[in-house]
Amino acid sequence: MSVQTSSTRNVNETRNVSRSLGSERSAGTPFTGRDPYPTRLARPLDMPWINRREPVVKGSVDDGPLSQAQLDEFDRKGFLFEPNFISGEELAELRRELKALLDRDDFRGRDFSIEEPQGKEIRSLFAVHFLSERFNQLARDDRLMGRARQILGGEAYVHQSRINYKPGFEGKGFNWHSDFETWHAEDGMPAMHAVSASIVLTDNHAFNGPLMLIPGSHRVFVPCLGETPDDNHKQSLKKQEIGVPSREALSELVERHGIEAPTGAAGGLLLFDCNTLHGSNANMSPDPRSNVFFVYNRRDNACVEPFAARRRRPGFLAHAADETWTPEES
Repeated sequence: MSVQTSSTRNVNETRNVSRSLGSERSAGTPFTGRDPYPTRLARPLDMPWINRREPVVKGSVDDGPLSQAQLDEFDRKGFLFEPNFISGEELAELRRELKALLDRDDFRGRDFSIEEPQGKEIRSLFAVHFLSERFNQLARDDRLMGRARQILGGEAYVHQSRINYKPGFEGKGFNWHSDFETWHAEDGMPAMHAVSASIVLTDNHAFNGPLMLIPGSHRVFVPCLGETPDDNHKQSLKKQEIGVPSREALSELVERHGIEAPTGAAGGLLLFDCNTLHGSNANMSPDPRSNVFFVYNRRDNACVEPFAARRRRPGFLAHAADETWTPEES
């Protein structure tokens, strides 16, 4: 069932909200008009969410490898899980590359290497397609790029890449959030024309903190409260507190749609829309959980100035099309 607000929560009201918030962009920025997705607010709106403006699937079955049934599922739920996407020696090679990256002592303590809040274990490693030629090849593999183009309806580039790693017993969870809310507020992504591709590199099961998603939540945007602090990424990448939806909005969406946690053997692929609400529990098992993420943004959706932050986040978190990045820049 599609999420719908009441008849009083219509597009005109949304425009009035944006106008009252003074969300018109300053002169000289590439963006024109009013922000359709206001967030990081000082006070809550009189509506729990705002209807999404953009279509979810912009391409057609003729544009790529996904079937019509798969496109329909992605459109309806905001995500699609494909088990056994990679296997055999290719999977073994990626797992060896994962271990080699996590074992790099020179990466520890760097901005792009995020450690657990109460420990020294690596939680996330960003810009992995620049840190590793093997992951760079994977990010540009047409099996992934083709799916991204098909869903987004146009050519795409890698906006962000990362490895999320949850060590056994130690790996903490990730609060509920929409990636688009962060990318819009802090990176300046204008519209919902981005998709994440997550490849499971270790078995994901119910006890090692698999990704949980709220199906259907991608059809609404939930504004969040709280001004964005300077250098918010230094805290939010360890524990996100700004840019988190209210419990009331989450409760209502979960009541309508439930929660799903795709699990399975290493090698599966999870595609999910940039606005799908997701999070994960802590890893209570002895088994580590690791995934590699590539975020594809449509080229005509290039980031502008942040919509709810004083300055952009560092380059390792938000890449522009065709740019290069090295660890020395961090």
